[in-house]
Amino acid sequence: MSDSPPSVQNLSTGFVVAVVGFFSSFPILLQGVVNVGADEAQAASALMSAAIAMGLAGIALGLWKKQPISVAWSTPGAAFLAVVAAPENGFAGAVGAFLFAGALTVIAGLWRPLGRMAGSIPAPLAQAMLGGVLLALCAVPFKAIAVTPEYALPIVLTWFAVKQVNRLFATPAAVLVAALVTAYSADFHIPAPEALISPLVLIRPEFSMGDLLGVGLPLFIITMATQNIPGVAVLKSYGFTSPPGPLLTTVGGFSVASAPLGAPATCLAAITAAMCANEDSHPDPARRYWSAVVAGAVYCLFGLFAGVITSFAGLAPPLVLGTLAGVALMGVFINSTAAALEVPEYREAAAITFLVTASGVSMFGLSAAVWGLLIGGGVHLLNQRVRRA
Repeated sequence: MSDSPPSVQNLSTGFVVAVVGFFSSFPILLQGVVNVGADEAQAASALMSAAIAMGLAGIALGLWKKQPISVAWSTPGAAFLAVVAAPENGFAGAVGAFLFAGALTVIAGLWRPLGRMAGSIPAPLAQAMLGGVLLALCAVPFKAIAVTPEYALPIVLTWFAVKQVNRLFATPAAVLVAALVTAYSADFHIPAPEALISPLVLIRPEFSMGDLLGVGLPLFIITMATQNIPGVAVLKSYGFTSPPGPLLTTVGGFSVASAPLGAPATCLAAITAAMCANEDSHPDPARRYWSAVVAGAVYCLFGLFAGVITSFAGLAPPLVLGTLAGVALMGVFINSTAAALEVPEYREAAAITFLVTASGVSMFGLSAAVWGLLIGGGVHLLNQRVRRA
């Protein structure tokens, strides 16, 4: 029966999903919010609220739809935040952009034309934009090996060695080694029990056209193109067909609710969705939703201790967090660049999109990611006209 309690298989799958989802990407989220102006308390609040938001959204969608709908924070979106130019209004401006991106996601779920518009961006150009965003981040581990090999090399070698055995645990293993490196090099003391859970910080958002177009719009596009749309596709591939509108509205609503606490974007997951939806989750497809529900509960638990994680991360030696973020995103970078250049018809436009985005150029209040899409899209349209002539 689908309404019976979760099995041991559901519990183990949900726990593994949460460990992989959280510890494979929290350094990226921290780098992202710090780059757009968050201080330590605001970064801890962002990590806590992001984890709790995706946990509650996963629980709500799983119990509502009775499907293994896994939810995540937007790792590609956080990677974009880690390289984008600082917002005009600091972190308050970034929070305004987060609200804007979340509101667009809600509208995309309620109003089909916007959802179709976001989904109509050619996949090679969207992947090229993501690859351009990730290029600088994925180069950090190799720079770090040259600058601080004693810190960076153990992390990179651990990631590579574990990846040969089980790629899902490669980044969590690298996180463990980075924690050991940090503990060895820093004077860290386990905080008192009353200090384990840090308070949430409410940030009053500020809005400017530059921040909305330069940060909020590309955050929405990146999250839709690389998380929400693939997340729906993964569910369909396992036979779980749920109208995407309510799913987008739900994750967008949680994004809006958590944005004033610093969280960038809540979205549908793809990789962890596959973990919840396959037969390893449970032989009975009708009971696989429990794995997503359990993962959501564990995400909430991890989120409660975000303050300790953030404080500990702040003690890390130079480039350690950057090394972690780089190896965590390496697979995404490889897949995105390969997909961007795979189709000959789009290859030139995708290459230009990649290069413009990677350049970091920012003009007229628009970020490099937006310019990459605009220029690459223009090149593709021009090439199509030439071919038809």
